[in-house]
Amino acid sequence: MALRLSHLVVAAALASCAGSSPAPTTVELRLVAFNDFHGHLEAAATLAGAIRALRAGHANSAVVAAGDLVGASPLPSALFMDEPTVDALSQAGLEVSSAGNHEFDHGRARLLRLQTEARFHWLAANVFDEATGKPFLPSFEIREYGAVRVAFVGAVLRSTPQAVVASGVEGLEFRDEAASVNSLIPEIRAKGASAIVLLIHQGGHLPGPYDDPACPGFDGPIVDIVRRLDPAVDIVVSGHTHEAYACTLGGRPVVSAAAHGKMLAAIDLTIDAAAHRVTSSHTELVLVDPRHFAPDPGVEAYVARIDARAAPRAGRVVGVVAGDLDTLPNAAGQSRLGQFVADAQLDAMREAGAQVAFVNAGGLRAPLRGRPPDGRVTFGDLFASQPFGNFLVAITLTGTQVSQLLEEQFRGRSIAERPRALAVSRGFEYAWDGSRRPGHRIVAGSIRLEGRKITPHGLYRVVVNNFLVDGGESYSVFRTGVNRVDGPLDVEALERRVASNAKLPADTPERVIRVDAGAARRRGVSPP
Repeated sequence: MALRLSHLVVAAALASCAGSSPAPTTVELRLVAFNDFHGHLEAAATLAGAIRALRAGHANSAVVAAGDLVGASPLPSALFMDEPTVDALSQAGLEVSSAGNHEFDHGRARLLRLQTEARFHWLAANVFDEATGKPFLPSFEIREYGAVRVAFVGAVLRSTPQAVVASGVEGLEFRDEAASVNSLIPEIRAKGASAIVLLIHQGGHLPGPYDDPACPGFDGPIVDIVRRLDPAVDIVVSGHTHEAYACTLGGRPVVSAAAHGKMLAAIDLTIDAAAHRVTSSHTELVLVDPRHFAPDPGVEAYVARIDARAAPRAGRVVGVVAGDLDTLPNAAGQSRLGQFVADAQLDAMREAGAQVAFVNAGGLRAPLRGRPPDGRVTFGDLFASQPFGNFLVAITLTGTQVSQLLEEQFRGRSIAERPRALAVSRGFEYAWDGSRRPGHRIVAGSIRLEGRKITPHGLYRVVVNNFLVDGGESYSVFRTGVNRVDGPLDVEALERRVASNAKLPADTPERVIRVDAGAARRRGVSPP
């Protein structure tokens, strides 16, 4: 009887198995990714609506980002310490992001404060506290989707100390990106992760259209980093360069979704739950077009409240600008806005003996355009162009040092082909040759101030912002300046110039000349 009962139990079990569906062997996961939002709250509601639409119909999805969510922000966000951006992106569903260099603009304490208010998590595998030797932020986070675990690892460009003011990264060490990520792989695998997604704030350049899957000519720092990554890393979500691309390097998707909430990347992964690996992936870059995506009502209402609070300051009219002052560099690396700002800073520091001003292109975040019909500009417009809150500094350099700092801006091959030179103020001029080797690109005898050649031992009063004078963007010469005098905020200097109705005359002679510019144009070089 016992034998007969056991046969019945086995038979029932077999019948039950035959009648049920087999356990799924794969898991589908959609990642919705973006990068370099930079506090552009005006895009938040539509971005949130697009995120919701791209997640619809997917049982498993995650919203991720690759840093610079805050910093260099327009006034409505910056005025409130970027807390509105953190709130808006939390409402939009962001779950995890790498840190970016701009997250450190106002120091580690500010970033940690923002983290306490965020419903998403910042990660940074390669940033360490110098005092303790421990990671400053969590290195990775593992999330479960059905039968699989997915690890999200964060990293920020190693050169962050050269990209922000020195006080912003005091006490922090930034290590090699690939080595830091690779060191975590054994621990991540031991925790059962079937897939590894790297969120990294570093990127590349794609000279062709972003929708060309072949990605011809794709280059930049991200290329070397990806080549050195452990094969266990399946997907790389990148940023920093504000470019759009969906490329494949060494069999791995490497994506970036432009900047300022204008684009999203939809990345579909198929993960083998038994083999613990990604078996297929597909990426689509999606424009966040308000004609196609309805704004999220909750985020839209929240942003409207923030705009109303910022309006009295942001909407204050400060003056008139005739035409557009854009940030696009010409063949010599100069932009109309850059030269206008340099003139403003020279005027603002005349009492400190200023003779020439230099402005870094990275400090100019948006064109300055007069509003129709009369060309009025507001303080919010000025702040969008110069949002960092840097102050001006006058220092004394010798003629030899001036020549050295001009060479510093053309250190590498890429900067010669994609010139973003320091903007210079009126009365200062020089010529450079991109076909020459680094360190020898300034044409001998071409550096002039008010029509006179500078002399090696002559002393010259130079104006820059505090970011540059502290060695920002690896300009070492500025740090050697003497007789330092601090001045007003850069945006205050710009306001004074706009308020005076100062203009760039149409016949302004070229201040900087690139003698090989014709050859550069024939090579198809375009502004970054």
